[in-house]
Amino acid sequence: MKKLLAVLALACVAAAPVYAGTQQDKMKTCNADAGKKALKGDERKAFMKDCLSAKKEEAGNSQQNKMKTCNADATSKALKGDDRKKFMKDCLSAK
Repeated sequence: MKKLLAVLALACVAAAPVYAGTQQDKMKTCNADAGKKALKGDERKAFMKDCLSAKKEEAGNSQQNKMKTCNADATSKALKGDDRKKFMKDCLSAK
């Protein structure tokens, strides 16, 4: 069982190196939730897969929301061309 969790953890980190820190947090959270539910075997595997996939989608949605917000801000400032590109780059890279 420990080997399975180790393999899942490595697979998740390797699949999304951009989210390395948050991916580790996601793995811990999903693992804790599975432990609370006392899941084992195939049920645990399925739960972990769904849990980690759901967390990735949330990250994607927050990026989409950030894009919408930055785009709206650029439009409200009437930015165009290079000024808009620079603003969008700075806005999207801000945490």
